[in-house]
Amino acid sequence: MKKSNEGILVDTSIWIEFFKKTSTAGDVVAELLSKDRVWVSGVILFELVQGAKSEAEKDRIISQLTGLNYVEMSVLLWRKAGELSKAMKKKGVTLPISDILLAVIAIEFGLSVFTLDKHFESIPGLKLYKA
Repeated sequence: MKKSNEGILVDTSIWIEFFKKTSTAGDVVAELLSKDRVWVSGVILFELVQGAKSEAEKDRIISQLTGLNYVEMSVLLWRKAGELSKAMKKKGVTLPISDILLAVIAIEFGLSVFTLDKHFESIPGLKLYKA
């Protein structure tokens, strides 16, 4: 899998903004999409599909994410995710598993994470995209 210094792994919190009629964060995603800088993973697809309020909304989500740059967890990344979670818990920080997975994917592939969730700032080695 190629590494990317320009790629942005767009977190679920930002995708939710993107799917609203008007959103500054959504406008930023639209611009990133036009430049082929957006990356997605199974965790993000899962979270968005499980939160869809209708079949039409689910179809819109799947259609939008299909064909984007895609990265996924490997056996090595599952191990790294466990190690990161353990290290964070030792510091008194418990993060959702989905965010741990996104963080290790982003670090491994040289991606920045675009998110509204402040707790990503506590993850060592993770680059955050600031719009």
